[in-house]
Amino acid sequence: MLIVGAKGFAKEVLEVCHQNNDLHNLVFYDDVNKDVGNILFNRFPVLKNLSEAENYFKTIDTRFTIGIGNPNLRNELAIKFKKIGGTFSTIVANTASIGSFDVEICEGCNIMQKVVITNSVKLGIGVLVNQLTSIGHDVIIGDFVEVCPSVSISGNCVVGSNSFIGTSAVVLPNIKIGKNVTIGAGAVVTKDIPDNCVAIGIPAKILIK
Repeated sequence: MLIVGAKGFAKEVLEVCHQNNDLHNLVFYDDVNKDVGNILFNRFPVLKNLSEAENYFKTIDTRFTIGIGNPNLRNELAIKFKKIGGTFSTIVANTASIGSFDVEICEGCNIMQKVVITNSVKLGIGVLVNQLTSIGHDVIIGDFVEVCPSVSISGNCVVGSNSFIGTSAVVLPNIKIGKNVTIGAGAVVTKDIPDNCVAIGIPAKILIK
């Protein structure tokens, strides 16, 4: 497995891989941060350019996951690493609770520790569901949505692609959140939110259209 990124959230992804006993041939990728060396935690190689990543995919393991937040950046990275032969792979923490019926999890998702996902839920491509989040029944989450820690999404909700839901936000039942939306930390969403805006507060109000 190649984890794209070697700081911050990538370390949380590493812990999920560790708990899942999936550390064989694990490497990181970071061509941005100059303070990241060639080895992380005195154990895991850090690849520094796309040629090294392409060689890894060809000779060792095609799987990669994204250890970086930000919906648009995750989308760009997924395209970049698939172009050089990577297989965009989902990781699910073994402490997550996933419903047994009518759950669809698309490629490249990160489902972190102690997440609860109930039945009749669809997660699109590259969705990040961070720790301690709960997602209720009959929820559809679009591609590359980032759901921060301790978020509660109630039943019968829809979240559009490339949206971001901040830490500890609450989405009440039967709510539709559009595409490219940012929901602020701690917000309580009581009404539908249109595309391309920012909503904050209790109840959540649109800040920028």
